Amino acid sequence: MSLSRRLLYASEIWEVARPRTALTAGHLIIRLSNPAVAFDPGSAADWLLCHDAARQALADVLGATRCTVLFAHQWHPLGAAIGEPEVESSTPTFHLFGRWDGETVTPGEQLLLPAQRRVPVAPEELVNFDDGLRAALRRAAVERAAGARWQFEAMPGSGTAANCHLAEPDPLGGALPEILMKAPEAKAGRHHTVLCPASLSEASYHALTPGHLLALAAAVQELTDCPGVTGLSCVVPDPGAGPLEVHALGRSAGESVNPLQEFLSIPKVSQALL
Repeated sequence: MSLSRRLLYASEIWEVARPRTALTAGHLIIRLSNPAVAFDPGSAADWLLCHDAARQALADVLGATRCTVLFAHQWHPLGAAIGEPEVESSTPTFHLFGRWDGETVTPGEQLLLPAQRRVPVAPEELVNFDDGLRAALRRAAVERAAGARWQFEAMPGSGTAANCHLAEPDPLGGALPEILMKAPEAKAGRHHTVLCPASLSEASYHALTPGHLLALAAAVQELTDCPGVTGLSCVVPDPGAGPLEVHALGRSAGESVNPLQEFLSIPKVSQALL
């Protein structure tokens, strides 16, 4: 049985919530509050604020030490939806899976099952965590906003944080950072590409800027122009101390093999990611 989406925190542009079908206690979504808002420097900065606050809240409440992000671009899960969460809505949505030692069920175990066979977390179990997550999200958001290396302000009367600038000198002079596109070590399907910000090497989640997100968004959009690709399923493993990598898997309604099923079966992924 799925829940109604439960709001945990709302920023200027994005919101952190429980999905309708929470697959683990550490399963949250970051969802655009108003689908009419463009993905610009302001909304990218606001997304980073929500993402960082969500990771911190999962660590504070559940002891999560890792967090994997899944999202789709111009793609909706079909049929059994192996490897991907059920669609929430057409509004841009990012799924976060906090990971910690002692989990009784992992995201990978759930996602490798057909959607109709997955067992969501019981509502009463989620209630035990959600008040703590709300408080931790508010606290973390205030701390992250105060310590961000960029600053952004809402335009009068707009309700959106549209003005964004770095609080320290921008070495790129306003240009978007370079994104490397490379072949994965283990390929899952014909259209599997790894995207990586060229300027980031270690502790990359903490070094991300709105510019990096805008550059990654442009690279993701570029991949949808490849022949035979109508949309993308994307997985961002927790980088730990290594580089941040976005695994983009090309999708199409007529595909003969689900690339996500292959991706989650790669030993390195199944053991360390989900």
